[in-house]
Amino acid sequence: MRSVAEPMVWSNLPAPVYRGKVRDTYDLGDRLLIVATDRISALDVVLPTPIPGKGKVLTMLSAWWFERIGAVVPNHFIAVVTAENRSEVPFDLGPEYYGRSMLVRKAKRLDAECIVRGYLSGSGWKEYRETGMVCGIRLPEGLRESDRLPEPIFTPSTKAAQGHDQNITYEQLAELVGEEAANAMRIRSLAVYGYAHTVALEQGIIIADTKFEFGWWNEEVILIDEVLTPDSSRFWLANEYRPGGPQPSLDKQPVRDWLAAHWREGEPAPELPPDVVEATTERYLRAYRMLTGEELSL
Repeated sequence: MRSVAEPMVWSNLPAPVYRGKVRDTYDLGDRLLIVATDRISALDVVLPTPIPGKGKVLTMLSAWWFERIGAVVPNHFIAVVTAENRSEVPFDLGPEYYGRSMLVRKAKRLDAECIVRGYLSGSGWKEYRETGMVCGIRLPEGLRESDRLPEPIFTPSTKAAQGHDQNITYEQLAELVGEEAANAMRIRSLAVYGYAHTVALEQGIIIADTKFEFGWWNEEVILIDEVLTPDSSRFWLANEYRPGGPQPSLDKQPVRDWLAAHWREGEPAPELPPDVVEATTERYLRAYRMLTGEELSL
């Protein structure tokens, strides 16, 4: 098994904190400190078994993308916290926080998730089979699972603190966040996806779909949270892409598959076996390596 640092399940820092499924967000006044833990959620439950190194992959890969898409859309990224810049944080941080913590601008989050689909998979495939549509968007007849869509589609959803997110139409999004914000979210989501899909494809990865989040900052809608990671995206291997069924992926699919075979909704979240944990860590690292061309030390 690969040698990695002790996994971080919970962070504990002296500032007001909001704990999400994976990230712990600390309020620093005009900035936020986002700590990506090694917690993992799948099928809308947070599992008790961490994935070692996962938080560092999420942080470093998000930073890699934020630095590149800044020319496409404005975003909240300031810096990844390291030993060199730790004085930017107003309290002491141990080395376990380096590389998994990110300083960002403090935006007011818009409570919706912006999903862009370039391929027909997941809940989109399920809805298409039932209605011929995805989030109110009529698609051509006869599409197969994993087919590339004629053009990427914007399919927002609610952002549930617990339980299932619900797909909504663009019109419902506008009612939720306002027309100005909804329009910016749609335009910017499609712009980032188009840019990122081209970049990733050159490295052998298909971004089948991905999730973005946005917030208000200085009277502008900016990209926040994580971006284009194995947690928020469906990464497929381009050289193994065969439409007509599920695709080999570089994300938490081993966890989803194991849960589907060993767990029923409503039961307590189970511990993951070591082979599933190892397979998931390796997939996250492979996605990072393929996209950035660099090895990530855990």
